[in-house]
Parts: sequence; structure tokens; C-alpha cells
Amino acid sequence: MNGRLDRLRGPVPSRPHDARAIAALAANPGCARRALLDAAGVDKDRTARHLGFPAPFGQSQFAITRGNSFETVVKENGCAELLRLLRELLKLPVAEVGYQDVESVGAHLRHSHTRALVDRAAREDGPAVFYDHPLLSLRIAGHVCYLEPDVVAFQVEGRFHIVEIKSFSVIDGQAEPRKVAAAARQAAVYVLALRALLADLGHAEERVSHEVVLVCPENFANQPTAALVDVRRQLAVLRRQLTRLTRVDTLLDGLPEGLTFDLAPGQDGVPTRPAGEVAEALSRVPARYAPDCLSTCDMCMFCRDEARESGATDLLGRQVRDELGGVSSVAEALGLAEGTLEPAEGQEEIARLLRLAERLREECLR
Repeated sequence: MNGRLDRLRGPVPSRPHDARAIAALAANPGCARRALLDAAGVDKDRTARHLGFPAPFGQSQFAITRGNSFETVVKENGCAELLRLLRELLKLPVAEVGYQDVESVGAHLRHSHTRALVDRAAREDGPAVFYDHPLLSLRIAGHVCYLEPDVVAFQVEGRFHIVEIKSFSVIDGQAEPRKVAAAARQAAVYVLALRALLADLGHAEERVSHEVVLVCPENFANQPTAALVDVRRQLAVLRRQLTRLTRVDTLLDGLPEGLTFDLAPGQDGVPTRPAGEVAEALSRVPARYAPDCLSTCDMCMFCRDEARESGATDLLGRQVRDELGGVSSVAEALGLAEGTLEPAEGQEEIARLLRLAERLREECLR
């Protein structure tokens, strides 16, 4: 299967999964296109730009630089500042802790080294330790994905905590709810991956706390502050949605053998393949567009344009689309509502409801 995924991606480096990508995939488990692109490690942002449909979101270089600077402040001197925050937040009588930079062992050994460190910490119940940049894994749709989180796993008294470091500010004790919610969804992915690792090692997964530590700048300075965020609801949703994902090998079975999303660059760095060919290849994999995709998926503008051309009910949102089960297009829904189209087998109930809605609408307009 890995060879087939490599051919789909073409001769370019694989783009690794991150927590944001997995959270977005779990939010729309019915989208085969996103599941396949992520499994193959395709750079969706680069693909969308080549097609002429760049996503309407993304971090500026200034925001990335600010985030890196803030992370350095939090982690410097063996996470001394972070230890101060955790003493206050978790009420820990810990004078000092150990520090393990898992990234220092090299990319090929990080996952096995993370397993060994977590196993030893869980068995020995020794002194508190920070684990910086651990490499975790999570099985997504039958395909193992490796997460390279920019987080710290903190272990004390046999209990593990995920620490998520974000650069958005907490002003007068309040942060933007949308950003906090996104951070909680991403942190839930790390909690799930660390719990899966503990279970695989024969330890109780409940030793990973459902309360993650969110660290952000306070007010308009670079001084960090921390808060506990309960991610039990996000964990429940994540587990449920991941079980609904179609296995990658099943998705591959339905595709032409020579299909590829190759974006190999020429000498100038620009992809050599015509955008029309890439769009044609993508059209072979069904998407499930929803307005929510506009804030989570790099391919959103391309899929929205595709849905507009076909007149799909996906454009109306997940709730409306699901209520119109069996009705795939807006034109079909209008035809059933106006009585100009006879319902097919299985559409009788939704046709009756659409005609009732149309009659009520006419009465209101009169």
C-alpha cells in the first residue's frame, strides 16, 4: 500500500501529518479526497495554489516567527518557566524536573526513543520529567501516521499531561474562543496518540490526563500564562469520527492504477504538470465539501468550486445535506419541492417534506 501512496504523491517529499490535519480530517470523515491526500502525504496547500484555488487562511511569516520566539521563551533553560507555571497550575510540590529533548536522537530513532522513555516513566514512577518534541503515532483509516508535535509531554507521579504552546494572546484572562477551540481539538489528537502508546505498552491509558495545559502569552507581552483545558468532549468526537473513516486500502482499490497527483517541480521550482491534469486526477476521488471546510482544509476553494458546478447540496451545509439524504443536488431538491420532478424510490418522505416547505413558503410570501 505504501508504494501505491508514494506513486500518488509523485517524486516529492511526503508531507507529514500534524494534529491540525488529523482534527480537520476527523471533522469531515466522509471526505475520501482529504483522507487519501493526507495518507499519501500530498502537500494540499501547494496543490491548491497550483490549481489556482489557494486557501483563505494560513499563518503569516510574522506570526510564525512570533510563535517560534514565544516557544523559545517557554522552553529555555530546560523548561524552567514552564515548570513555574505548572507548579502554580497543578499545585505540584516539585522543586525541579528532568528534561529530555527527544528530537536530539535524530529523526529515524525518535519514535522508538519516545516509546522507551514513556515506558520507563510509566513503569518506574520516578521523578518528574519534561519530554520535548516526542514522536507519536496514530492509526488513521488503517494507515499509521507519525505525529511530530511541537508540544511537551510532562510526567509527574505516574500521570502524563500534554502541554500545548500557542502564540495567541490571553487578554485580561480571556482568549478568542475560536482559537481556544482549535487548540483543544489539536491537543485532543496528542492525548489520543499518547493514550494509544501507553495502551500498546501495557499501561492504563487513563494515566494521560484529559486536562491539557494550554500556554499562551499574557496580554500584549511575551510573558507566558497557563490554563487547564478539559478535552473529554473533543476526545469523544475524535474517537467516533476516526472509526467512521474508510480504510485507505479500500479507497485505493477504487482508483485507476496509474492515477497520480504528481507536482514534481522543474528547475524554476514551479510544478511542471498542467493544472488541468491535476484537477482531472483529483476529480477521480470523491470529495464531501461543507462550508466548515473553509476554515480547516487547504483544498476548500477547489472543492467549493467543484460543488458549485455540480449544484451539490454540500454547499448548503452538513445539517441541510444530511436532512436531504438521497437528494444529491439543489436542482433535484427544487424539482421535488415544486412538484416538477417525481420522487425516485426512497425519496417519497423527503419529497413530501420539501413540498410542505414550499407550500408554507408560498403562503408566507402571499
